[in-house]
Amino acid sequence: MNSSENGLSKTPDKRPNILLRLLGPGLVTGAADDDPSGIATYSQAGAQFGYGLLWTVFLTTPFMIAIQLVSAQIGRVTGKGIIANVKDFAPRWLVISLVSMLVIANTFNIAADLAAMGEALSLVTGGLDHEHALIFAATSVLLQVFVRYRRYAPALKFLTLVLFFYVATAFTVHIPWGKAFVRAVWPAAEVNRDYLLMVVAVLGTTISPYLFFWQASQEVEEMKQNRPRRPLKERRPLKELLHGGESEIQRIALDTSVGMAFSNIIAFFIILTTAAVLNAGGVTKIHSAAEAAEALRPLAGDLTFVLFALGIVGTGLLAVPVLAGSAAYCVSEAFGWHATLEAKAPDAVGFYSIIAAATVVGLALGYTPIDPIQMLIWSAVLNGIVAVPIMTVMMVVVTRLSVMGRFSARPTLTFFGWAGTALMAVTVVALLWSSIS
Repeated sequence: MNSSENGLSKTPDKRPNILLRLLGPGLVTGAADDDPSGIATYSQAGAQFGYGLLWTVFLTTPFMIAIQLVSAQIGRVTGKGIIANVKDFAPRWLVISLVSMLVIANTFNIAADLAAMGEALSLVTGGLDHEHALIFAATSVLLQVFVRYRRYAPALKFLTLVLFFYVATAFTVHIPWGKAFVRAVWPAAEVNRDYLLMVVAVLGTTISPYLFFWQASQEVEEMKQNRPRRPLKERRPLKELLHGGESEIQRIALDTSVGMAFSNIIAFFIILTTAAVLNAGGVTKIHSAAEAAEALRPLAGDLTFVLFALGIVGTGLLAVPVLAGSAAYCVSEAFGWHATLEAKAPDAVGFYSIIAAATVVGLALGYTPIDPIQMLIWSAVLNGIVAVPIMTVMMVVVTRLSVMGRFSARPTLTFFGWAGTALMAVTVVALLWSSIS
């Protein structure tokens, strides 16, 4: 009787658990990439250049998948986050520099996201922007501090569904599909400072440093849930198939590929919608995600406006915890603090303090005279600049046999990882050159 009861109790949970494992950290990370500041950047790209920047979505997809695979494999193979691995061989000054750049970029990103969320909700329901932003910030911190990871992770996965609002939005307006796809494949040549600035901003918000650290850390978190598993590199080669070494790598590849493709599909639809409505309607300047939603209302109607605005709120609820959490993981790894969302607050004071501090400082920036428009665009550009050194050290880690063992990156992953790093570097150099010439 007991055995049958045990069998019955496990059966209903088996399929959901398999599905949640197949699509986990990669899906959440990909969805978090389309945060409110990213939505604003994509909206400005569509409004200012029409369909002329759709090509960036196709270009970045393989490199985005590759670099996120690198981060995920580092976490799962070593059982440690990126900074924890880097500090094993890199000088202290480099580790602190990388962490500092990430925390600064994330804090400005949080500020832009909270401001956009507050403004978007005010447009839909009325009320004051700052009060709404305060509620969102407090909710984000409280959930991360007091809800354990095993309960919090499914909520983040559920929030990814909000991104379908942007697919729905595109089908509420007229899209000249033929023209859009022609420009996506064969964009008009517009090489000037503004164009390069927007390319860097799009690449910076698509291949963002906080995503690397978050996904690596979430692989470590997932590894410790339910029945704790050892890092892959500690498994004996002869038992690899029995213990799922290769199946774990395949699971990571599927999860990450789906998550990143999903992210870029949403980016495609945002650029597409704003190009078809705003650029075609003569609106070429968008300063925030909420402003994009408001500009859509008179040109495309209330339904398009509401879907776009609610999408901002939903994606922000997903992205702000990821931004604050990735900063906390990095700082904690650098200083050797206990870092896990599964821990109770008294057991990980430093970790949760960074989450709270990053969110509070980001919220506070919204009350300063700093121009939110510049904060928004430059947070994306800063992400693009910061990504280059971080991607470089990640590639060094994932190709080191002493760190990854037999799970070191294969030639294809190594090629696309280094190519993505080079792409980001060339784009940033082009931007700097255009600024001084």
